[in-house]
Amino acid sequence: MNKAELITKIAADSGLSKKDSEKALTAALNAITDSLKKGEKVQLVGFGIFDVKVRAARTGRNPKTKEPVEIPASKVPQFKAGKLLKESLAD
Repeated sequence: MNKAELITKIAADSGLSKKDSEKALTAALNAITDSLKKGEKVQLVGFGIFDVKVRAARTGRNPKTKEPVEIPASKVPQFKAGKLLKESLAD
């Protein structure tokens, strides 16, 4: 499912127009992104938790030349599925 299909599904399930559904989805995604940028955790009970994981700097190896390469520290988004989501997929 892509974003357009998700918007269509939201519109059908909620009775909102596609335009309003797109605005709602965009606002929700922006709110999650902004919270993660601030280092905050976003917890949607039953669905899951969005969080930011910090990867430490490390030394890697260039596979082509076998030379050591310094990989800088980075922040990556992380998602942990909630209990209800896991249970709904188990059916």
